[in-house]
Amino acid sequence: MPAFENAKPTLKLGEIVSDEELIRSIRYFIAAEYEAVQMYTQLAEMTDNELAEAVLLDIAEEELVHAGEFLRLLKELSPKDWKKYEEGFEEVEEIIEKLKK
Repeated sequence: MPAFENAKPTLKLGEIVSDEELIRSIRYFIAAEYEAVQMYTQLAEMTDNELAEAVLLDIAEEELVHAGEFLRLLKELSPKDWKKYEEGFEEVEEIIEKLKK
């Protein structure tokens, strides 16, 4: 399982973070949401308890929504990051088009 460093381990009540620290924290939170999805899904696949499986998969779905919220926030806070995502989207689109031929 991946290990993440604290996004802002010394954050104090009333402290204001810089825009760069905020962006780094949002990236961290996105990664943490995906890690949670992986953990909940794996555990759901490992149990034969129907209730636990259903609840874990439901929570995993909610984490994907959270990841989407953080991604949208990141798009607003760091258009530079989003530009890189769009470059990645375009590269995959090119591969899809090649495979269709």
